[in-house]
Amino acid sequence: MEWLAMKQWSPYAVGVAIGLLNCAAVLLCDRPIGCSAAYARTSGMIEKLFRGAKVALKPYYRQFTPVVDGEWMLVLGIVLGAFLSATLSGQFAAVWVPDRWAQAFGASPVPRLITALVGGVFVGLGARWAGGCTSGHGISGTMQLAVSSWIAVMCFFAGGIATAMVIFKVFGT
Repeated sequence: MEWLAMKQWSPYAVGVAIGLLNCAAVLLCDRPIGCSAAYARTSGMIEKLFRGAKVALKPYYRQFTPVVDGEWMLVLGIVLGAFLSATLSGQFAAVWVPDRWAQAFGASPVPRLITALVGGVFVGLGARWAGGCTSGHGISGTMQLAVSSWIAVMCFFAGGIATAMVIFKVFGT
């Protein structure tokens, strides 16, 4: 069980494991893995707390029924797994501003939180607009040889590289 306490796992082994998980999901559940719909369902569950059954009348929530499903449990498992991995490897630390960010932009948590919020909104909108998130397109869509997913993955990489270059060259040190 020493492998559970490793600080870093082989990206190749993890990639194979994710691929096998995706194959198992398709074989056992007749659907590939993905995460973005879980956030849509969660927003519906939160809205349901305030508006009750009226949420079910919205066309969006007819497609993404606000219930706990397999995708929702996958997201929960990702969060719990990351926490467990960080704890077992001795790497867990509550940090508001990572060292790399602090070197480039300063130690104040406010810009970091604002950037994370704005970035999260853009990622959420993009995932809904693209019909899936990076895991949905990058893992599941490419596995199914969906051309739209291959194009989306190329755009994810290009956008990520361009954004990092702009942020760290323009605003960073």
